[in-house]
Amino acid sequence: MTLTAPSPRRSHAERTHESDRRMFQAAVELITEKGLDDTTLKAVGERAGYSRGLAGYRFGNKQGLFEFVLRRVGEHWLAQLSAVTEGLSGVEAMTAAVRAHCALCCDNEAPVRAFYMLWLSAVSPTSDTREVVRNIDQRRQRDVAQWVLETDPSVTDAHAKAVGAQFSAAIIGMAYHWLARPDDHAAVAAQHDQLIHTMQHAMHARNSS
Repeated sequence: MTLTAPSPRRSHAERTHESDRRMFQAAVELITEKGLDDTTLKAVGERAGYSRGLAGYRFGNKQGLFEFVLRRVGEHWLAQLSAVTEGLSGVEAMTAAVRAHCALCCDNEAPVRAFYMLWLSAVSPTSDTREVVRNIDQRRQRDVAQWVLETDPSVTDAHAKAVGAQFSAAIIGMAYHWLARPDDHAAVAAQHDQLIHTMQHAMHARNSS
C-alpha cells in the first residue's frame, strides 16, 4: 500500500487570497447576470462555495463588495495600461491606451462589464461607490494630461487637463455604447479609432499653431 503525503496546510494569506478570488468571480457573475440590485452578499458567498455569511464578514455590506470589485478591476486595468504604454509618451501612449481599452471591450470580459455597470450606477445620488469611481476617473485624466504635456511641454496645465477630461468622457461614452450593444464590435472599434484620430488631430493642430 502506498501512502500519499498530506497536502501542506495553506497559510492564512493563501486562504484569504483564494477566497477573494472566488468571491470576486462570483460577484462579477451575479452582477452581469442579475444586475446590481439582485446581487447580494449571501448569493456571492453561496456561489463562491462558502457559507452565507462569509461575504458579509469580509466586505461588511454591498458597498464594500462593490468597491472591492471596482478596485480589483481598476488595478488590473492600470497594470495592463502600464504594460502597453511602457516606454511610450504623448500621442503614442494615448493611442496604445485606447487600443488596449478597445481590446478589453471586444473581448467582452465579464469583469469589465461589471466594472462599467458599477461605474455608471455611481451617478446616482444614493450611490455608495461614487468616491471610488471619482478617484479612478481622476487617475485616468491625470495620465492623459501627462501624456499631452509630454507631447508638447509648451501647453498649459489647464489645456492638458481639459484634454484629459475630454478623453475620459469619450471612453465612458464608448463603454456605455458597448454595454448596450456588446456584440457590435465594428462600431466599438470604429469609435475607438475615431478617438485616436481626434486626439492626434488635436495635438497636431496645437503643434502647428
